[in-house]
Amino acid sequence: MLKNFFSRPSWSPGPVQAMIVGLGNPGQKYEKTRHNVGFLTLDYLAEKLGVKIDRLKFKGLCAETTLAGKKVLLLKPSTFMNLSGQSVMEAMQFYKLSPEQVIVVLDDISLPPGRLRIRRKGSDGGQNGMKNIIYLSGSDAFPRIKIGIGAKPNPQWDLADWVLSTFSAQEAKSLEEAISRAAEALELMVNGKTDEAMNRYNS
Repeated sequence: MLKNFFSRPSWSPGPVQAMIVGLGNPGQKYEKTRHNVGFLTLDYLAEKLGVKIDRLKFKGLCAETTLAGKKVLLLKPSTFMNLSGQSVMEAMQFYKLSPEQVIVVLDDISLPPGRLRIRRKGSDGGQNGMKNIIYLSGSDAFPRIKIGIGAKPNPQWDLADWVLSTFSAQEAKSLEEAISRAAEALELMVNGKTDEAMNRYNS
């Protein structure tokens, strides 16, 4: 579907041809936490592309840019993680985007820190932001990049405390490398080359 879509001209009300959503929580105290790797990835990508994600719209912060020759909206929902779908749905409806045209970048506790898993679609995997997006849209057909943040080191740990904790120095180094690879994968995915991205970057 993506290949067919990108062969068509852009439409009103804007030129956006795809959307990349990074999931996280707004606010300084959450900036470097495990749950915010989606935000961190979008910040990295925006810096690489020379844009700032600072436009207030769609219950989030966003920026329009060009990636791999395509007009793309970068979106960081400001609704807090569990209500991410509200922001995503507003932007999708405004630009008339289908789930297949919306790439979600999110954290995954089932993967070691720094590991990537790219999927064409699928369940929420227990991630509450993805869960809300699927619930409100009625679809699980969102391409996604899952970035490993590691499992709880102790079963006694509260999951919320764990995902809102920060990375160790060693984990942070692995995360930086993963974010760089995720940005490269996004260039392929906006051009409908998700299978190629999976083959190249899944680890």
